[in-house]
Amino acid sequence: MLNKDSKIYVAGHRGLVGSAIWNNLKARGYENLVGRTHAQLDLTDQVAVRKFFDEERPAAVVLAAAFVGGIMANSLYRADFIMMNMKIQCNVISEAYAHGVEKLLFLGSTCIYPKNAPQPMREDALLTSPLEYTNEEYAIAKIAGLKMCESYNLQYGTNYIAVMPTNLYGPNDNFHLENSHVMPAMMRKIYLAKLIHDGDWTAVRQDMDKRPVQYRRGEAKLTANGTSAQDEIMEALASYGIFDNRVILWGTGKPLREFLWSEDMADASVHVLLNVNFSDIIGVEKYSSVFYGAQTDGSVDRNSSEGRGGAIPSLGEIRNCHINVGTGKELTIRQLSQLVASAVGFTGEIVFDSTKPDGTMRKLIDVSKLHSLGWTHKVEIEEGVGRLFHWYQQSINS
Repeated sequence: MLNKDSKIYVAGHRGLVGSAIWNNLKARGYENLVGRTHAQLDLTDQVAVRKFFDEERPAAVVLAAAFVGGIMANSLYRADFIMMNMKIQCNVISEAYAHGVEKLLFLGSTCIYPKNAPQPMREDALLTSPLEYTNEEYAIAKIAGLKMCESYNLQYGTNYIAVMPTNLYGPNDNFHLENSHVMPAMMRKIYLAKLIHDGDWTAVRQDMDKRPVQYRRGEAKLTANGTSAQDEIMEALASYGIFDNRVILWGTGKPLREFLWSEDMADASVHVLLNVNFSDIIGVEKYSSVFYGAQTDGSVDRNSSEGRGGAIPSLGEIRNCHINVGTGKELTIRQLSQLVASAVGFTGEIVFDSTKPDGTMRKLIDVSKLHSLGWTHKVEIEEGVGRLFHWYQQSINS
């Protein structure tokens, strides 16, 4: 059982969800937190990860680190998306087990579900039909991660829980125009189009200084920042569909999406980390004793010759032990663009380019399992969009 002195390693503690989980744990009085930036620890490096666990010996791990991006990035960097995420997951989960980590929380994504899964998507929709092609590699990696957790639990009696959040947004989001998710990319595009129309080039240059924009001119790959010439900035932004009072977005605007405020996701994650065990999910009290024979102190002897791995015959097959995390509510991408435009104060034209892919047309998840475990969301999308834009404006000047 984790207590306030337990050492908790948050992998990805500077990211959108990891930073929110870090802050949530702090607010609850958990001060013994460990984090490493990518520069300090490359999670794709097996030797480095093993050395980290040798030195730190955390009691719990939150695996919130991942190689992520939107539909464009998923299409361009398919090999990177599957290989980088598989390496991260294999290294962290295997070393967590080797070092006796008491509790592990793995963060996945609802893109694990089939493209044509029945809506809203229940956990048992997993692996029932083909995935959406545009993010297939990332989805396969995340499916492997949740199956690693499930399989370690079944074979070794560990307590690893996998949560699958819906589309997330919030403080520390990624606003890179090529690699970010739909909401931050849309927000930055609309904001820049407004600034150009307003003639506020000081603000445009501040934005570009904070987050330079890479673009192509023929075969050349160029970068525009706040010191670039105005025509170069316009060329860079135009390559992403950003013009004077006009924005072009990918797809038809018809796909339905569900969004969850990242600090809500953090609260759900910490709730699961502190209060939910694998035995709660599969409905078997002290399930590990079935595999290994509980010790007098309540611990598990993983080397016991009397133990066994695999499923428990009396329970049948054990699968789909992950937990959906979301709001259970949805809106179209077009409706989202209108909310963003309102928050930004943009009155220009938003055009949807139907020659570009939409991705999955609907991705609503069933959150009844999460609700049964004692957690529901707090921030609705209308409030959250305004909060995100406020954070983004502050981040430019920080």
